Amino acid sequence: MKTQEIADNLVKWCNAGEESKCYEQLYSPDIVSVEMEGSDNQVARGMEEVAKKGEWWRENFEVHSAKTSEPMVADNWFSVRHEMDITHKPSGQRSTMQELGIYEVKNGKIVKEQFFYNNEQ
Repeated sequence: MKTQEIADNLVKWCNAGEESKCYEQLYSPDIVSVEMEGSDNQVARGMEEVAKKGEWWRENFEVHSAKTSEPMVADNWFSVRHEMDITHKPSGQRSTMQELGIYEVKNGKIVKEQFFYNNEQ
């Protein structure tokens, strides 16, 4: 798949609540996922660690709604804005969150994702 097609599918599936399709069809088994400095699970390497990061997210946050923007593509990179209405389960605090996701594509798969967001709550 070309970068534009991968980006379009990621947006379509995220907006349809089908994120698991992204991991199954778009991601390399050797994916590297990077969160903001100071975050829990800052770097996850490989699908097993990425899955554990996802489990941690689901255990700690309830997502009421989410929207992913149209992608901006440049060569083998693309970016999107993810917006979420979430509740932090341990504290019960509800908030909105925006993050930029930057994705690198090689050999038709996403090999790296990095997220940028306000880490000060």
